[in-house]
Amino acid sequence: MENESGREERSEEQPRDAGQLDTILKTGDIVARGTGEAIHTLTVIGQIEGHYILPGDQKTTKYEHIIPLLTAIEESAEIDGMLMVLNTMGGDVEAGLAIAEMVASMKKPTVSLVLGGGHSIGVPLAVSARRSLIVPSATMTIHPVRVSGTVVGAPQTYYYFQKMQDRIVRFVTEHSHIREETLRELMLRTDEIATDVGSVIDGCEAVRLGLIDAVGGLSDALTALRGEIAADGRE
Repeated sequence: MENESGREERSEEQPRDAGQLDTILKTGDIVARGTGEAIHTLTVIGQIEGHYILPGDQKTTKYEHIIPLLTAIEESAEIDGMLMVLNTMGGDVEAGLAIAEMVASMKKPTVSLVLGGGHSIGVPLAVSARRSLIVPSATMTIHPVRVSGTVVGAPQTYYYFQKMQDRIVRFVTEHSHIREETLRELMLRTDEIATDVGSVIDGCEAVRLGLIDAVGGLSDALTALRGEIAADGRE
């Protein structure tokens, strides 16, 4: 009977484990419950896909998947907080900024962790959480807005780029401690990146500049998130 009972227990667990694995494989997301808090891990990887579908051989994060997921996390009574893990090369500016605005407007506790890279539009995403962390080996690329495809050589085109740039600068400075003058200087450096304009900073420099709150890894991010959850519970 013990063996039969054991087999029955395993048969009950297998569908749940298989379903959890299937969710991770399809979305990269998971809800983990430890001793108390239920934490949803949201991954932002590869290139952020916006209005145009990217080639199938590229890893992408689709904003039409992320936005309703953020709404579900915010409304769920079973989720206490969200850990957003980033390893992204950037991507569509409007899509990335839309996701960042969604995260920044959430009342539920949020913490971001930059692993590998948080480049380009990944910078606003990294600072959109209540608290941001970065591992020492991670890097962040800061550069001006650029566009692919046909560009009309008219003053209106430059004006559009300038307004988009201002939106990004305003968002980043409002959700971090970096000075606007410093951020714009990093964007326009000409001696940092070959054949390009901008800067590449590592984890420690990102913290020193006030762009990211602290250097840390997974356990530090989870500790910070649990602290935010506890603070919310005391209010």
